[in-house]
Amino acid sequence: MEVVNPNLSDKARFDAELVEQAIKGNQKAFAELMNRYRDAIYFMLLKMVTNKTDAEDLTIEAFGKAFKYINQYSTTYAFSTWLFRIASNNCIDFLRKKKTNSFVSIDANFGDEKEQSPQIHLKGDMLNPEETLIRDQKVVLMQTVVKKLKPRYRTLIELRYFKEYSYEEISEELDMPLGTVKAQLFRARELLYNTLKDTDVK
Repeated sequence: MEVVNPNLSDKARFDAELVEQAIKGNQKAFAELMNRYRDAIYFMLLKMVTNKTDAEDLTIEAFGKAFKYINQYSTTYAFSTWLFRIASNNCIDFLRKKKTNSFVSIDANFGDEKEQSPQIHLKGDMLNPEETLIRDQKVVLMQTVVKKLKPRYRTLIELRYFKEYSYEEISEELDMPLGTVKAQLFRARELLYNTLKDTDVK
């Protein structure tokens, strides 16, 4: 990774150090980055989609996409600026797919640094790159920690994020009430976050 921009704040410099460790494969660094920005990303996305479930899913997708392409991050900008831009762009794509009429500003700078927003260009090498990215990044984010979850939560995570089942499909597959599926999947996500935060995998 290139030399860190000396104009970045201390917070952004620390983030850049974490990114460098993450690029080397340090799972603790990934977890720390996620812990530092998870809530901020979630609440930004919640404002955009006004739906908690969608915001939770999009939060996971945003981190996964950022982590999969973390070697493309440039220290010209703060990591937070780069991450928030990825999250907002991914959310805008989601909203477009849903053909929503909600207004979303694509000009806002969601980062906490004052420099010019970076342009995000994530490379895809498949015929359907966006869908492939979303699928692959979930594996990258979860595969090292999901096996630590209890079987019932692991099954929910695998169905929802690996096999991309809808809530209704999960309910049918597991013969479980839809409300229970949503409640237990919410708990499973929380456990996944906590497991990732505390993991000893290097």
